[in-house]
Amino acid sequence: MFDLNLYLSGLVAALGLGLGGWLLSLKMNDVSLVDSLWSLFFLLIATVFLLGMAEVSERAYLVFFLVAIWAARLSVFITRRNWGHGEDRRYQAIRAENEPGFRWKSLYLVFGLQAILAWIIALPLLAVTLGTSPLGWIDYLAVALWLVGLFFEAVGDQQLADFKARPENAGRVMDRGLWRYTRHPNYFGEACIWWAYYLFALAAGGWWTILSPLLMTFLLLRVSGVALLEKDIGERRPAYRDYIARTNAFFPGPPRATNPSHREHSS
Repeated sequence: MFDLNLYLSGLVAALGLGLGGWLLSLKMNDVSLVDSLWSLFFLLIATVFLLGMAEVSERAYLVFFLVAIWAARLSVFITRRNWGHGEDRRYQAIRAENEPGFRWKSLYLVFGLQAILAWIIALPLLAVTLGTSPLGWIDYLAVALWLVGLFFEAVGDQQLADFKARPENAGRVMDRGLWRYTRHPNYFGEACIWWAYYLFALAAGGWWTILSPLLMTFLLLRVSGVALLEKDIGERRPAYRDYIARTNAFFPGPPRATNPSHREHSS
C-alpha cells in the first residue's frame, strides 16, 4: 500500500511552502518563522494526499480533521509567542555558524531541511489516506492517545506562557501544573500525537510507517527538543539543576525527593 506519485506530490507541496517561508524570512531577517510553519507542512501534505484520492475513507477524513486541529493550534501558538521577539537564539547560533551567506544557506539548512523532515514523518498520513478498511478499536485507541497528546501539548504550552508572562517569575523555574511531573509536557504530548497517527496508519495496514513516530520521538529527545534546550541550561540557570534532579525529563511521573541541603529555590 504505497503511492509514490501521491507521496512525491506531498514533497513538492512542502518544498513550495518552505520556499515561500524562506522568501518571507529574507524580508524579516528572521528564520524563526519556520517554527510557525512546522505544523503547517503536515497540514498541507495531508491536504494534498486527500485531494489526490478519488474516494476517501472515514478514517482519512477523521485523521485530516485531527491534523488540522493540531496544526492550527500549534502554528497560532508559536506565532503569537514569537511575535515581536526577534530571531530565536537557536537560529541565531545557526546563523553565526554559517556566515557569510546564511541568507541563502537558510533555504536548505532551515526551510528545505524541515520541509523534507515533515514529508518523511508524514508517512502515516499517506497510509491512512490510502487505506480503505473500516474504523475499528485501534482507531478508537488512537483517538484517545491523540487527545492525551493534545492535552499535554496545549496545556503545557499555555501553562509555560502564563508563567513567563508574570514579571515576578523572572529567573525562576517553571515547576507547576504539568511541569511538576515532566520537564517537557509539550514534547511528551507531541510524541503521543505522532504515535496516535501511527496507530491510525496501523489500522489502515500501514505498519511499515513506524519510522515516522520513531523519528519524531528521536528528534524530540535527542536533537531539536529536550537535548537542545537542556544543553547548557544548568550553567545558565543553576536552579534548573534541582528541577532536573526531581523531575522526569519526558515521561510524566511523580516528583522525586531531593536533598533539602542542596535544593535551590525554584518555585
